[in-house]
Amino acid sequence: MSYLGKLRVWRGGPDGGALQDYEVEVNEGEVALDVLHRLQATQVGDLAVRWNCKAGKCGSCSAEINGKPRLMCLCRMGDFAEDDVVTITPLRAFPVIRDLVTDVSFNYKKAAAIPAFTPKAREADGTYRMQQVDVERSQEFRKCIECFLCQDVCHVVRDHEDNKESFSGPRFLMRIAELDMHPLDTVDRKDFARTQAGLGMCNITKCCTEVCPEGIHITDNALIPLKERVVDMKYDPLTWLGRTIGRRPKDT
Repeated sequence: MSYLGKLRVWRGGPDGGALQDYEVEVNEGEVALDVLHRLQATQVGDLAVRWNCKAGKCGSCSAEINGKPRLMCLCRMGDFAEDDVVTITPLRAFPVIRDLVTDVSFNYKKAAAIPAFTPKAREADGTYRMQQVDVERSQEFRKCIECFLCQDVCHVVRDHEDNKESFSGPRFLMRIAELDMHPLDTVDRKDFARTQAGLGMCNITKCCTEVCPEGIHITDNALIPLKERVVDMKYDPLTWLGRTIGRRPKDT
């Protein structure tokens, strides 16, 4: 069963653009990316769309559909009524290259700035050992496909371009938390999170968690625990006392 669907697609480039209306065939079971490909093949061959796996695992086809950041390959056309106008626009938080393709290089710069995973020395037999229970917390964050929907929906960067210099966004604060929780890692990144990644600018609205296609509990399991660690390090009086006592010179 098929019908003639109504699409409203943003067309343009870095200097501006506008929404344009199209009518295109929609078949049962199709997703938004299927329909865009048909539109591209039959009506607008120069439509720019980024995609790769078409299976919700590469994170390439991120866009905003009816105002909500989503993966186009996971957005079922059956979720809309046949007479609905489905509006597809590029990610708002990042500069447009052309049509639905945006420049997400901001994210790679933030990723490169995070101190790398630095494991402790190997055991005497040359291996690393850790218990599954110790690594379970950080394993959830490894599901991230770097679609950057969480980055796009975060109002700290979405609505305030000047914050990008000092705020890494939820995806990379989550990466810091992941490394911080890893039982083999030896680097303390809490001060980096506070002073360079802008952890204090996150006000835990949970919008990042709501759009994550992998269902990662970004706010509850990564950002809040990271904030708690930073607060303990910087402001907890008992922690401060312990550090102060630890720095006292030993009697000779």
